[in-house]
Amino acid sequence: MNSELSATLAAALASGDLLQSSFDNISGLLGSSENPVYEASVAWLAKEGHWTELNNRFFKKLAFGTGGLRGRSIGEIVTPGERGSAPEGARPEFPCVGTGNLNYYNLTRATLGLVRHLLKSHTGEGRPSIAVARDTRYFGQEFADCVTKVAVENGVDVYIFTEPRSTPHLSFAVRHLNTTSGIVLTASHNPPHDNGYKVYGSDGAQIVEPEASAIIAEVEAVSGETYDLVPADRRGQVYPLGAEMDEVYLARLETLLLDPDLVKAQSDLKIVFTNIHGTGGTISPKILRRLGFTCDTVPAQDIEDGAFPTVKSPNPENAEALQMGVDQAEATGADIVIGTDPDADRMGVVVRNKAGKMTLLTGNQIGSLMAYYRLLAFTEKGIINESNRDHAVIVKTFVTTELQTAVAAHFGVNIVNTLTGFKYIGGKLRKYEGQIPADLRADYRQLSDAETRDLRLNYSRFFVFGGEESYGYLGADFLRDKDANGAVVMFAEVAAFAKSKGMTCVELLDELFIRHGVYLEGQHAETLAGADGAAQIQKLALSYVQSPPTVIDGSPVIRVRDFANETFMDEEGDEIPKEKMVFVDLEDGRAFAVRPSGTEPKIKFYLYQRPRPGHSGIDLPEELESAKAIAQKSFESLKAAVVADMRIRLGE
Repeated sequence: MNSELSATLAAALASGDLLQSSFDNISGLLGSSENPVYEASVAWLAKEGHWTELNNRFFKKLAFGTGGLRGRSIGEIVTPGERGSAPEGARPEFPCVGTGNLNYYNLTRATLGLVRHLLKSHTGEGRPSIAVARDTRYFGQEFADCVTKVAVENGVDVYIFTEPRSTPHLSFAVRHLNTTSGIVLTASHNPPHDNGYKVYGSDGAQIVEPEASAIIAEVEAVSGETYDLVPADRRGQVYPLGAEMDEVYLARLETLLLDPDLVKAQSDLKIVFTNIHGTGGTISPKILRRLGFTCDTVPAQDIEDGAFPTVKSPNPENAEALQMGVDQAEATGADIVIGTDPDADRMGVVVRNKAGKMTLLTGNQIGSLMAYYRLLAFTEKGIINESNRDHAVIVKTFVTTELQTAVAAHFGVNIVNTLTGFKYIGGKLRKYEGQIPADLRADYRQLSDAETRDLRLNYSRFFVFGGEESYGYLGADFLRDKDANGAVVMFAEVAAFAKSKGMTCVELLDELFIRHGVYLEGQHAETLAGADGAAQIQKLALSYVQSPPTVIDGSPVIRVRDFANETFMDEEGDEIPKEKMVFVDLEDGRAFAVRPSGTEPKIKFYLYQRPRPGHSGIDLPEELESAKAIAQKSFESLKAAVVADMRIRLGE
């Protein structure tokens, strides 16, 4: 760092414009790298007095959490050094500089740490290997090249998708190729300025403890982005992946369809699919058509583009992101609209109700319909029966609707709750596979789904369906992360089933409400960005631990579960890892949960309207609309009360 810049930063520190942590991290970055863009960008921001931007970029080091990294790759203010040769309005030539951002510096450190862990722990023949995929986000290709270079130059083989591919496709590839690890470069449905880096274990699931801590320790031991190359004869090899891996994945997705004759009989069901400029267009329309569904796509959104130019946010849970698909469905008379996010691990749908109006379903409703249908189909086929139903299981997260618990109970199968994050559902799948006798699971990954299902029904647990309220679903264990491509198949079959009964998906959901009572769920997310926001989020989350509410919206609080400081066991007797989440149950059956986001500058509130304890179902079908109206009013009242309490806690 030149003396002029050093003096400027020191003066800003003394005046309070620059945080101590920002000063330390800037000094550390510039002292460990010779990249001219780094110092030029810091110097320009300092000269222009953009101290808030500098603090936001440097107040922290981008932490390698148990899932990996996520952060901005384009700053709120783009420096001339970052802009480079790119024209105004286009993607900058270089990612934003900062210890708290997703850039070459942090990608190199993370990959070095991962590689060193793999080299130390590898016990098989040959070199360790990593499968690598990227979605359509900005810098995806450059980041994939960076990761590949670091891995190969440090003695690890890389199997890399040469074109954008989905997160579940990466999970599948890890298992199919038997790689030691996997990396996918994605920020899911975050805004265009973000990107991320997720790490997978050899089982195809996101890493969990104790491996996560071992990798984190290696990453934290990396001081900078320089390293010594291993000798040429010990360097890794690069193996490109393309259409052949697509075909293997497509063949496994076909097995998710439970009743092919049902689909053939409902060939007039019309689907509009949109990938919202992401990776879903590579697989989802192809598998739908291969299975006999009629599927059109949205041409303007077929284009893979990290700017996501036709939407405000590439998030399929938002009606706006699916509006072009809805408009096309209205014009063509299509029955349903399905959309997937950029890395195709989340799926949202819009369906027609009885009156023909297009209706957006929530993630909880979508998951409940798929869980119900799959349990019904497996039961009617005799695959799940009286002799083995205690070996079948639905796995969901704590913040996912309890309607799925009621559905599981109706069919007499198990329900298991996990923390938020599909890695925990993946952990359950690892456990169920491991409970099969070793000699019978020696070639588990090469067995058909019917064969592995029989093994699990006999020796462990048959995973019927798993999901989380944030639009993530999984219907088989041949991969170990949420899979929108598979969810597209599963939900299309649900729609075909409803149509075969002369119903819509909305009416099918109403049948569940009549049987089990009305369940409504929703969220409030409070965004608190930057250094100040991060502190506010932690203070607010802590307030629910130190001063939990006693009454909310006139209903006494009967239970408060503090998952960060208390010990809980799940339904199978496994201890639940600690997480910053507080769950509050009210006397009248309603509930809410509070959880800081692990990937965004938000604190999330999950809200639940549920039947009163001891009350379920609706006596007369004609009472349904009245019951839904009462439940909606109660839900809105709960939401208003929780948000008002939050405002008080924030001191507003």
